[in-house]
Amino acid sequence: MSNDEVEILYIEDNAADVELTLVALRRTRIANRIHVARDGAEALDFLFCRGTYADRQFLPPKLILLDMKLPKVDGLEVLHAIRENELTKLIPVVVLTSSNEQKDMLESYKLYVNSYIQKPVDFDQFQRVVQQLGLYWLVANQTPLPESSLVR
Repeated sequence: MSNDEVEILYIEDNAADVELTLVALRRTRIANRIHVARDGAEALDFLFCRGTYADRQFLPPKLILLDMKLPKVDGLEVLHAIRENELTKLIPVVVLTSSNEQKDMLESYKLYVNSYIQKPVDFDQFQRVVQQLGLYWLVANQTPLPESSLVR
């Protein structure tokens, strides 16, 4: 695995949620490479290899975990940017958020989010949800290669 290869791009500004999620994912022993972006702008720079990530070789993550309420660029804007780009539109995106606002959920699904999960408040339940999420999206789920990588 190269230094640019990431299994999960986790976009979350809450440090406590980041730590809980990373602990839960690492306990499953399936996610070796996780990149955390603390705001929407950093996430887009990372994904599209610009700004401080301009030297990064583009390799799409296997999964994006996306919070809705982010500084600089909100989750819906990040999701829109991901879905409108040919290189990133097929990456599975799971919204993992404390938001239970119907408009966030509706807009996320209109932008073809793969799943929308409201974070459980209970620590044990949160940990189980994250572990199941990781197992499903990184082990069980099959994703296609980007069309640009297919030999014709």
